[in-house]
Parts: sequence; C-alpha cells; structure tokens
Amino acid sequence: MSKIKPSQGAPYARIMGVGGYRPTRVVPNEVILEKIDSSDEWIRSRSGIATRHWASDSETVAAMSIEASGKAIADAGIGAEQIGAVVVSTVSHFKQTPAIATEIADKLGTDKAAAFDISAGCAGFGYGLTLAKGMVVEGSAEYVLVIGVERLSDLTDLEDRATAFLFGDGAGAVVVGPSQEPHIGPTVWGSEGDKSETIKQTVPWDEFRVGDVSKLPLDSKGDIKFPAITQEGQAVFRWAVFEMAKVAQQALDAAGISADDLDVFIPHQANMRIIDSMVKTLKLPEHVTVARDIETTGNTSAASIPLAMERLLATGKAKSGDTALVIGFGAGLVYAATVVTLP
Repeated sequence: MSKIKPSQGAPYARIMGVGGYRPTRVVPNEVILEKIDSSDEWIRSRSGIATRHWASDSETVAAMSIEASGKAIADAGIGAEQIGAVVVSTVSHFKQTPAIATEIADKLGTDKAAAFDISAGCAGFGYGLTLAKGMVVEGSAEYVLVIGVERLSDLTDLEDRATAFLFGDGAGAVVVGPSQEPHIGPTVWGSEGDKSETIKQTVPWDEFRVGDVSKLPLDSKGDIKFPAITQEGQAVFRWAVFEMAKVAQQALDAAGISADDLDVFIPHQANMRIIDSMVKTLKLPEHVTVARDIETTGNTSAASIPLAMERLLATGKAKSGDTALVIGFGAGLVYAATVVTLP
C-alpha cells in the first residue's frame, strides 16, 4: 500500500483572464514587397494578410510577455503573487538557458513561481493550456499563467518569397485557475515527426560554430544569413486543411458537444484559406464567430490563439461564457485542440 499522500487540487480548471500585446510598428505588405517579387494582391489572396506587427529593439520577448501577462492577471482579478507557475511557449527566445519564463515570473512579482519554457511551435499555446489545466487539477498550482510569445521577425528571411510575408510578432497570455465545473475540455494532441522537415529552421545554430561558410546560406549581397524559418507551403497547407479538421472534430467529440453548440472558433492564425477550409469541413453554423486575426496580425505562432481570443473579446465579437473551439498546429509537426469557455 502506498505511503504517498494523494494530491488535492480543484475539481476542474478554467481560463479566468486573457491579455495581449502587439508591437507598435505596423508593417504593410508594401514593405515586404521591397525584397521579393510579388504583389499585395497575391499576398492577400494566398494568405489573407494585409499587415503585421514587428517588434522594436525594446519590445523583447520578455517585455511583450510582461505586458500581455499583466493584462491577463488583471482580467482574472487576482494578484501576481498568487501565480503558482508560469509556462511560456516560444521559439524565438535566443538564449538556450535560462528559460525566459523565470525572468518574466520575477518581473511580474510572483512569489517564486515555478517557471519554464516549452517549444511546440504554433501548437504551443494548446500545449501550455493542457499543462496548466493539469497543474490546477493536480494541485501543484492554484493559478497558472500561460504565455504564447514570438518575435518571428527575427527568424524571417525577407528574401524568401514563400515565407517573407507570413510572420508577425506579439504576445498573448491567459490565467488558468480552479473551477467547480468543467470549462476546459479534453485535449486532442499529438505529433507527426515524419513531417518535421516541412517546417524548420534553415540552419542549426551549431553550423555557425563550425565556421564553414560553404554550409551557410547567403543573401543577395553575399552576406551570411541569420537562421530563419522555412516551410514547404503546399505540403503544410494540405496537412492543415485535411488532417486538422479531423483533430478539431475529435476535440468536439471529446468535449461531448457538436458544432451547433459552439459560439466561437479560434484556430491558429496560419493562413486565411486554411481557416476558411476548416470552417467548411467542420460545417460550422453561421452563428459561430470565427477568428480571422491573421489579416492584421500575421502568423505569430504560439501567440496567435490568445491574441485572437483577446481581440474577439475586446471588440465584442465574442463574450464571456461563450463556448469556443481552439486548435493550434505547426512545426514538428504538432497539434493540439480543445474546447474552452471564454473568460
């Protein structure tokens, strides 16, 4: 017989507050077109993107996270000292160690909260949300701060016609806390590592240590390019359209609801055509509000879902208590979908 005392957490968990931060600089497609052979019409028709936000030197991963988190904590109606854990999903914090979450936890004024980073690309918010729910229910933290943050402008090859127009910067955060009723459904998540080459970093960091210039990509001026994110657009598009609609449906089934029960659909903001295709495949009723934040925010990877959630609530297109399906998918290839009640 075990001598270990069982953990005691909340019966269920819920999202209590949400916050977002978008950098002040707005970048229209015309700026992107300075270095690639394309057109505003082509970019809009292929992706749905008209503008995106790019961070300044002062708008660091930590700074954007702190801004978004402060709003989420205030929205949740708690103090930063009550946060028991900070989970940050990002691929654009360039220090291997320490985790940026520790700096954020300290500057927010938490009381020595557990803090760690995760790398799950565009599904990172869903991964973090699942971990947070587990901590609240298990009892290791009463309130958990989940942050999705990216400075993807640092990882964008502006001469790559396939990706130069896609990425933006920003941070989104939510506070997850205890609930007497289920407000975060079961997560349907997974990975398909056999497709990992379809979205990847162009050059691993250790290639720079070797010093063999012949292995490094060069720009149009002959200078060494900083590593960037590249992707096989058509392969990713087909996977997202055909496979992720299935995952979204599985999340609805796991939560015990149908598309008719939904109020809001918040998919990862990767591509407007992917979003529209998923809406069609899922046969979402007209009353369901669909997040299309990508038009003015671009693809912000792990930040895209909380940023879209925050904007829907702020503009009144969604309201507190609405039932929402959220799904993230991207590099890995990884995915995560769940049904939540909006804060």
